[in-house]
Order: sequence, then C-alpha cells, then structure tokens
Amino acid sequence: VQLQASGGGLVQAGGSLRVSCAASGRTFSGYVMAWFRQAPGKEREFVAAIAWDDGSTYYADSLKGRFTISRDNAKNTVYLQMNSLKPEDTAVYYCAADHLRPPHPKLIEYKYWGQGTQVTVSS
Repeated sequence: VQLQASGGGLVQAGGSLRVSCAASGRTFSGYVMAWFRQAPGKEREFVAAIAWDDGSTYYADSLKGRFTISRDNAKNTVYLQMNSLKPEDTAVYYCAADHLRPPHPKLIEYKYWGQGTQVTVSS
C-alpha cells in the first residue's frame, strides 16, 4: 500500500485549504482512511477518518465543524477540507490506512502511512 499526501502549503488565518491522499497498491474495501497531524514539539493527533465502504466519518471533537473528510472511490483518493484555519492548525498532516475495526478509528495502530504534507497558517 502506498499513500501519497499532497496539497499542503501556506495560508492566512481564516483561509481554507484542501489536502489530498492518493492511495494505491490494493483494493480498500474494509479499510478506514485517516488524517493525523503533528505540530512541532507536540505529539501526533487524530484529525479525522472515513470508512472506505460506506463513507462513515469520524472527527476529533475539537475540529468538528471546520474540517471535512471525504473520499472519491473511483480515484482512490481521500480529501481533507480545512476551513477557518488558525495558526494552531499548523502541522505536518499525514494520511494513514488500515482495516476498520472497533472501537474507534482514532485508536487504531495504523499500518500504512503517507509521507506527510506541511500546512502552515500565518496570523
């Protein structure tokens, strides 16, 4: 499995950005695709996830309402739309993939990771 994240960049506070994760290497039925982020000096944190089969979505409570995860099964691509960005959203954003299993996607030890894409929000 290969995951290629892209779309990061520099944006002003209050702006929007969409990052993408192109997945390849297998069929992803039964999988969950997730976004995590890691800011300098901080631990990696769960952002959002989406079930490949039925599109069920999961969000970090603190980001619900500003971030939206979606997928395009035909393109094997997962997106993270980020609105009303704040300087504290500055981080490297990573996509991850693994089999969907309980209790929650944020607790899965993901087997597959992309290389990350830098998102910088200026004040």
